[in-house]
Amino acid sequence: MNTVELAPHRIAGLLAPAVDRTFRAGILAGRDGGGAELSQRYGGITATGFLVDLRTRLAAPGGTVDGPGFAAITRYQDPVACRRTVDKQVAHGMIYRGPDGALSATERGAAFLAELYQVHAEVTEELWAGHDDRVARLVAMLGRLLSYALVLADEEANPVASAFAALAPPYEPDGTPSGVLLLNRLSTLRHHRADAHAAAWSAAGHTASSIAALPAGPERLAIELETDRRAAGPYAVLSAEERLAMLADLAALPG
Repeated sequence: MNTVELAPHRIAGLLAPAVDRTFRAGILAGRDGGGAELSQRYGGITATGFLVDLRTRLAAPGGTVDGPGFAAITRYQDPVACRRTVDKQVAHGMIYRGPDGALSATERGAAFLAELYQVHAEVTEELWAGHDDRVARLVAMLGRLLSYALVLADEEANPVASAFAALAPPYEPDGTPSGVLLLNRLSTLRHHRADAHAAAWSAAGHTASSIAALPAGPERLAIELETDRRAAGPYAVLSAEERLAMLADLAALPG
């Protein structure tokens, strides 16, 4: 059988929308399947918002996200508005902000995250029911991708602050269900690409606001291709067949 070999930079571009679609399906299922109700019990989105975004680090005992990492994660948002949101979550007793600006979950925040992991376990089990083999393959491949991405991050000088480094590796306590592993590994991989995109538009002379306003056209296409190149590194750890299998498995998952 003939196989189409996709170079790492090509698969990085093809996988990005598939990763986004699958991740968003899981997150939306979590919100609609108990996550919104859970948030209300802890004070609503005003109290819990950034905890959800930072869950893969702050759910870990002693897990922190430093100031530069938080700025990278929220690079497309107004920093003043982000600070005010954190202020409210600190006031709600969900997040602790250290003197250096590092964020961590309080005891109450950690309890919320433990319950959120359980909600995600339940909804992803239902969402991806009947796809156990496919989910298992994706979890294994994503684990290898993220491990290699961390190695590469240690070897390379990063031109921009790293959202990926702030949230990787995702917190995976013993017994974490496969659906939660898949959801959180996809989430972490998305931040790897987000850093690659930021490096690409920064090298082209853009800011977060100017790239958001840039219309479709040759300049944006060039930046997207450069993003693919910068995001490609981890995919070298997968064989050509595995790259195609990952694309096929993501496309086949409901959501």
